[in-house]
Amino acid sequence: MHDTVAVPEVALRVAERLQTVSGVAAVVLGGSAARGVADARSDVDLGLYYDPARPFAVSALREIARELDDRHGTDLLTDFGGWGPWINGGGWLVIGGARVDWIYRDLARVGGVIADCVDGRYTSYYQPGHPHAFHTHMYMGEVHHSHVLVDRQGTFVALQTRTVPYPPKLRETAVQRNLWEAQFALENAAKAPDRGDTFYVAGCLFRCAACLVQALFALNGRYFLNEKGSVAAAATFRLRPEKFAETITDVLAATGRTPEALQHDLTRMESLVRATRKVCGLTD
Repeated sequence: MHDTVAVPEVALRVAERLQTVSGVAAVVLGGSAARGVADARSDVDLGLYYDPARPFAVSALREIARELDDRHGTDLLTDFGGWGPWINGGGWLVIGGARVDWIYRDLARVGGVIADCVDGRYTSYYQPGHPHAFHTHMYMGEVHHSHVLVDRQGTFVALQTRTVPYPPKLRETAVQRNLWEAQFALENAAKAPDRGDTFYVAGCLFRCAACLVQALFALNGRYFLNEKGSVAAAATFRLRPEKFAETITDVLAATGRTPEALQHDLTRMESLVRATRKVCGLTD
């Protein structure tokens, strides 16, 4: 929720066109631009929210996309569900030389997820594009961080007000669940070093690290959006273990090849799990 964010001109231009389409309930600026951390490499992310009872016609959006996109292609947008049930469609456009992503979002589903999160419930799903998982609380983070460009009935702003403060029950659930899974990932890998199974150990190490990141985001009352940049972000939190990012980077940058090296990696990550548990107020 950034009132003073610098909105890219291309986002304003696209939003003006999209608001003419029946069924587009809200258009919001998301991603790094909405959080004020975009750089020259960043895409412009636009969330297109719709009521599933009265959705927009994808064909109408495709006409606008074809007109605006530098390539003037005919197949620039997916149908609903084209990227899976949670990242539920959109397109990657190039408009005036800028990369602009359109991402569909179901208002009813997002509202239901926010209600669940407030009650301390979320679920995680396999999802292309997310190396760890798609965690449903990401919807709440998207709503929280987005900058509203179009909101026809005030529905999106009403959802956004429900994201403050960070839900205490979500914090408790996310911390406990992820700390348990972080330890479980290492226990699963316990026998793999003796086999020299670098692939499996590396996967377990990543899973462990991803869970520790989730725990720290929740502990600090920060909404998690994506694995990208999340370790660096966690390193800035007030509540965190010393050398959190450095340890994860060292271990994952060069996972060992020999049984001894692989066991050393697991031992270092086990120490980080204990340190994170301590920061979270839990003891072994």
